[in-house]
Amino acid sequence: MTPKKLRLPLFIFFALTFAHAQDVRSGEDVLRAMHDRYAESWYKTLTFTQKSTTYNPDGTSKVETWYEALALPGKLRIDIGPPSNGNGYLLVNGTVTIFKGGKESGARPLVNMLLVLGFDVYGQAPETTASIITTEGYDLKKIHEETWEGQPVYVVGAEKGDLKSNQFWVEKKRLLFVRLFEPTQADAKKNQDIRFEDYRELPGGWVAARVEVYVDDKKVFSEEYSDIQRNTKLEPGTFDPKQFTSTHWEKP
Repeated sequence: MTPKKLRLPLFIFFALTFAHAQDVRSGEDVLRAMHDRYAESWYKTLTFTQKSTTYNPDGTSKVETWYEALALPGKLRIDIGPPSNGNGYLLVNGTVTIFKGGKESGARPLVNMLLVLGFDVYGQAPETTASIITTEGYDLKKIHEETWEGQPVYVVGAEKGDLKSNQFWVEKKRLLFVRLFEPTQADAKKNQDIRFEDYRELPGGWVAARVEVYVDDKKVFSEEYSDIQRNTKLEPGTFDPKQFTSTHWEKP
């Protein structure tokens, strides 16, 4: 026997909605909401071709083609230029390995916050994401609301009016990461403003097809994605430094 649908009086409906909104009181709550919204449907792997543009201070720019593959959580591969050249990066569980001419040229600890907040958050326990973010210097107890590109957002890591502290912005409606402030790798005294733009819906999830990076209000780098494929089958060796030159995901 199927129970009849229950119609709530409007005042009760709005009261429940308000109570749910009140549940988001910290950065941990935001991360948990992001995870819970998409955990059962978000893709496990993603591949795409990336047009990378570096904007130089003298007004010139440099364009490269990058091929990227990620597996959630914590794995990202970047092939810079033709894969046969053997140039690129592997970011695996907090360590980046650099390759030049098919040879490993160095490795060091590195947490890619764009990978964590744009992708991993939907595929790993909220407590794990919170631990990573806290270790990277973000205060999850600080939270306020702003409007970004016409949409209400949660701002985690800073008080209202503070654009200097490490912080990330999450659109309230779709619970998608849209903006990040953190020091640049080249100069810790300078902050970069990174924006996820042009979100496109995929079955069960989303991907920002454009990323823009600003330093001192000037655009210094941009990414534009094409040939975006979700749940691509990736060989385990794709993210193994020892197999960087011998294992590749499919590319046009």
